[in-house]
Amino acid sequence: MKYIIILGDGMADEPIPEFGNKTPLQQAETLNLDYLAKIGCSGMLDTIPVGFHPGSEIANLSVLGYDLNEVFEGRGVLEAASIGVDISVDEMAMRCNLICIQDGKIKNHSAGHISNEEAGELIRYLDENLGSDKVHFFQGVSYRHLLKMKDADKRIDCKPPHDIMGVDYESMMIRPEVPEASETANNLNGLILKSQKLLKDHPVNLKRIADGKDPANSIWPWSPGYKPKMRTIAELYGIRSGAVISAVDLINGIGVYAGLEVVHVEGATGLYDTNYEGKARAALDALKRHDFVYLHIEASDEAGHEGDAVLKMKTIENLDKRVVKTILEETLKSGEPVTIALLPDHPTPCRIKTHTNDPIPFVIYKPENAPDEVEKYDEFSCREGKYGLLKGNEFIKELFHTEHQSITK
Repeated sequence: MKYIIILGDGMADEPIPEFGNKTPLQQAETLNLDYLAKIGCSGMLDTIPVGFHPGSEIANLSVLGYDLNEVFEGRGVLEAASIGVDISVDEMAMRCNLICIQDGKIKNHSAGHISNEEAGELIRYLDENLGSDKVHFFQGVSYRHLLKMKDADKRIDCKPPHDIMGVDYESMMIRPEVPEASETANNLNGLILKSQKLLKDHPVNLKRIADGKDPANSIWPWSPGYKPKMRTIAELYGIRSGAVISAVDLINGIGVYAGLEVVHVEGATGLYDTNYEGKARAALDALKRHDFVYLHIEASDEAGHEGDAVLKMKTIENLDKRVVKTILEETLKSGEPVTIALLPDHPTPCRIKTHTNDPIPFVIYKPENAPDEVEKYDEFSCREGKYGLLKGNEFIKELFHTEHQSITK
C-alpha cells in the first residue's frame, strides 16, 4: 500500500454572508473533493493541542502524529532545516518576517508578498549591517526568513505578525516571560527598530513605493526555539520512505526532521498562482519512489490571511481541478493500491484573517474499505462521517493502520 496526504493549508473557514452563509468550501465547485468524500470515509480532526497556538507549524506536526509537548521547538528551527542552516546547541532560531508598517500599525505580514529577489537583497543588507558574531540573518522564501542568535533565551512572548495586522506595532514588541530572558527581548526589539531605519530608504523599498507596492520596512522575529529532537516517520510508523512537496520552508523543514525527501517544484510560489499541475505530477512521481507523500498547498491560507473569500474559493477550485482530479485519476487507474487523505491543517477564516483552533474536516480513501454515507467535502458534512472527532496521532495511525484496529464509530 502507498499513501498520500493532500493538505490544503488553511482551507477550512466559517460561513460567509456574501456566500449565503456558506463557507468557501461549500461555495466552491469541488466535484473531485466531493467524489473523494463519496468513495472514502470522513471525520473531523483536532490539530491544535491544548495550550498551543494554532500555527501551521503546530497543525502540520500534529497531522503527522508528533507529540507537540515532546518535539516542538518553534518555527524557526524547522525553517532552518529546510534552507540548510545548522543550529548549534548554543543557538536559538526564529522565523523573521519582512513586514509592512504604515502609520505605526502592522499593515501586513508579508510586505505585499515581496519577491524572492527583492527580499534576498534586503536580507543580505540587514545581515551586513546588523549581523555579528552572535546574530545572523538567512534568506528564505518571499517574506519568510530566518534569524539565528547565540546565547539567547527562548522564554519570550513574540506575536506572529499575521495575528496582529492593523495593530500598533509598538504595543506588540517582544516581552520577556521570565527575568532571565530580558536581555534577549531587548536585543530583538533593538534589531526591529534598527531594521526600520535601515530599510526605510533602501532602493528596493523606494522602487516598491514608486510602483505602488507595500515596502518591506521592518523585520518581525517570532516563534523562537532550539534544535528539536524528532523521530522520523519511518521510525514512528514503519513506512519505508517518504517525500514532502511544498513551497514553504516550514513544511519542508518538518519533512527534513521527519526523514522525508524534500521535492522542489519549479513555479511553486505558495500563493494562488502556484504551479498546481507541477505539484500534482511531482507527487505522482514521488509515489513511484516512496511509500508516502505529503503534498502541501499553501494558497488558501494566504487568501484567508488577506480576507479575500472569492480568492479563497478560487484556490480551493484550483486544488480540486488541478491537483486532486489528476491524483485521483492517475492513482485509481494505476492498478497499485493507494490510500488518499485530504484535509487542511487549520481553519483560516476570512473574517478574522488568521488561524483558529477549530477542528478541521478530513477524508481518508482506502481502496479496501467501504465508504461511509458522507457525499460532500466541507466543514459540516464531514462531522457526520465514520471517524467522528479524532485527536493527537489518531489520524495518522488510522491512515497507516498502525498500533490499533480501524476506528469504526
